[in-house]
This record gives sequence, structure tokens and C-alpha cells, in this order.
Amino acid sequence: MASPERISIIGAGSAQFSMDLVRDISLTEGLQGSQVVFMDVDKERLSLVQGLARRFIEEVGADIRFESTTDRTGAITDSRYVINTALAGSHDQMEKERETQQRNGYYHGIAVHAPHRQLELMHKIAQDVDKYAGTDAYLIQVSNPLPEGCTLMARETGFSNIIGLCDGYLVYKDIVRVLGLSEEDITFEAIGINHNIWMTKFKVGEEDAYPLIDEWIRNQSKEYWHNWYPHHTDNQMSPAAIDLYKMYGLMPIGDTCRASWPEAWWYHTDEKTKERWWGPDGGYDGEKGWKLHLEWLENRVKEIREVANDCALPVTRIFPPKKSNEQIAPIMDAISNDKVDIFQVNIQNNGNIPGLPNDFFVEVPAEIDRSGVHKMQIEKLPQSILLGVLIPRWLFAERLIEAYRTGDYKFVLQAYLADNRTYTREQAEKTIYDVANLPGNEAMAKHFDAFIKSYSSSNEALL
Repeated sequence: MASPERISIIGAGSAQFSMDLVRDISLTEGLQGSQVVFMDVDKERLSLVQGLARRFIEEVGADIRFESTTDRTGAITDSRYVINTALAGSHDQMEKERETQQRNGYYHGIAVHAPHRQLELMHKIAQDVDKYAGTDAYLIQVSNPLPEGCTLMARETGFSNIIGLCDGYLVYKDIVRVLGLSEEDITFEAIGINHNIWMTKFKVGEEDAYPLIDEWIRNQSKEYWHNWYPHHTDNQMSPAAIDLYKMYGLMPIGDTCRASWPEAWWYHTDEKTKERWWGPDGGYDGEKGWKLHLEWLENRVKEIREVANDCALPVTRIFPPKKSNEQIAPIMDAISNDKVDIFQVNIQNNGNIPGLPNDFFVEVPAEIDRSGVHKMQIEKLPQSILLGVLIPRWLFAERLIEAYRTGDYKFVLQAYLADNRTYTREQAEKTIYDVANLPGNEAMAKHFDAFIKSYSSSNEALL
């Protein structure tokens, strides 16, 4: 039996994400009859997505209704589920910030663009959900940064039904594939902070499968890396991932393998080093790897637009009628129809990981049903991981949250000073100033107004 819901997608102009979600909702029996509201500030993208969505449900025979709007509060009002995938600013803006940081000595940048722009947007959306959505509404957060954003939203609004989602954990299936195992036989668990999660359980049936990883490292890893296929994106079984496993005692999962937190600087010193740890294209974050990723995105956008502009081409040609691996529709189905299941979610810690605050968002498996999200018994992380990577990642997040809350640049400065690429305080302060004064970052500059004015006055001759 279906439970129709009002589902709002904030930042719905991303055709790939929105259509993946439309596909999953359309193929979920328990959500038939639902109203999906596309919200974005870009009218042209909204029109494209809505047109594709309507054609898709006609092709698959689903009972879903759509509307689109540029009015965020209107979209959120009376919604049971609000899915936030919005990015404040653009990828081009983020690239300009990264280039500015790199010119100042921070190779490949440092992810501190969030203190104002993205956190401000997430905070406003959470306020709208708390004020305008249904009394039993859920905010499902999928755009980054999850730890900072979800923690801020919950603390500042008191709204408790926030679930952060990331599909990075699914990359554990690369381990299964490389070892020649069957997914159906695997028991898996990973916990930590988003993009910093560690495999605490890996079993084949009742047997611990970690020895199979050790055997692969001893006997097959060198040949695997020597014969790496071109344009790979296999971070999961990379030399960096195995090095982290040897260092911390558990396999890093998903984006954790990219070792993007500041404490793992030795993998990121230059492009040649990246190629050593991630193969011939330097991995997803390498210059060649990132270029390949952007080319793939460009080609995918062209493919989607081609179908959108030609009604003779079926939408199912590029979005086949099969469910994705995303958890959003299954979670909504579990809550609306009381289908008890276990999901990988970002939720308030509440004792899941000792050593981290209870109100800080961590990534763990949890059981979800009609009454909400329920804490489960999970494995304990070793102190080496807690002290070596999780507490430093938590501190980084808290600094960005405080920078947003207070407008005090010193919290951003602390994040820079903790980075190994900082050799003087002046270097860090100049980078903060240069990023805040990029065109398009006027709101950020205003947020840190006291610092900007002080820096301009003190360095007038240099500027």
C-alpha cells in the first residue's frame, strides 16, 4: 500500500541527481502518488529537469506528480521530506578559490570555503524546514560538507530530524570485486566521520574476511597496481588505501582513501607523489584525474541535454528504469511505510563514537522505521584512528562552524595554521584575504569584515 508524500528537492537543477531520485521514487511502490517539488534558482535547469521527469514517468507508468519553483519556502511548506542538494555558488567559483589557495602555497587547495557561503545556505534551509515543513518532516542533507553543515543546522535550529547521506561507503564493493567475492555473502560495517570512515567489520558468512585482504596485499597487489587500467578511479584498492590500512589497522572506505584530511599531507605534496599513491592519473584529486572527471561531467551533461531537447528520444535511454544505489527513496519508504531496514547515515553521535561530542554528526549504520532513526550496537574504533584522524577532523569542522557563527576569521586562520603547507602566519592571512576578495565572494568578505579592513589597512603598501 502506497503512502503518498510531498517531497521537495532543493537544488534540483542538477539533472543527474534529480533524475536518479525521480527514477528511485517512481520505482518504489510505497511512494506512488507522491508530489515531487523541484526547487532551484535556475529556471532553465528547472524546466529541463521537470520535462525529463514527466517523460520518464510516462515511459515507466509511474504515478508521481511534479511541480517546479524558484521559491524555497513555497517548496518546503508542508513537505514531509526536504532533500537538500544545493551548492552555494558554483563549481567554477570553488575552482577559483582553489587556484587562489594554490598560488599562495597550498597545493590543490584547502577546503575552507564553507565557513560562510555553504553553511549560510544550509542554515537558512534548516530554518525554513523547521518553520514551514510538516510537523513530522525530515531534512535529508546530501550536499557537502555534511559534518559541519548537519551539526550546525541541528545546533542552531534545534530541528532534530536531520539525516546526512553520502554514497561513498558503497565503494567497499571494490574490495569485494577485487578479492573475487560475492556481495551477497558479505557482512560490512564502516563508521567514522563523513569522508573519513573505517571498515570495522568485513565478513564472508561468519568468517572474518580481513585475512583475505592481507593475502591480496602480499601476493597480488603489486601486479594489480602494475597493470592498473587507464583512467582508473579505484581509490579503494590504491597504494594509499593500503598504506592507511597498515598505519591505522582498519581499511579506509570510499573518499577516506583519498586521504583528503590535513593530517595525511604526505600523499598530496605534488602530482608525482599523487601518481605514486593513486596510479597514472594521480587519482580523482590529481590534475589529470580531475580533468578526466570534468570531461566525463561535460559529456554527461551533453547527453542529458540531447535527450531533453529531442522528445523522440526516450528518457529511459540514459536513465534506465532500475533503482540506483542511493538510500534516499528507501529511507523515505522505511519511514512512511514502516519498512524496518538498516542504512548508512550521518546522525548526531549520541555516544556512537566515544571521544566525540554527542551533538556532532558522525557516519554510522542505523536502523530506520516509522518512528525514526535508531542507534545500533556497532564496533569500537581503535585509539589510533580516533586520535590520528577523527579528532583532528572534528576540530577542523568545529573551527569552520565557529567561523560561520561568529564571523571571527581566527577560526579559519587556525585551520590554515594546522595545515602542513603553512610556513608563516602571513601566508595564511594573505590567503584568507585573497579568497574572501574574489569576485562572487562579497558576502564572505562582509562576514569577515573586521579582518578584511584590518588586513587592508596594515598591508596597504603591499596591496
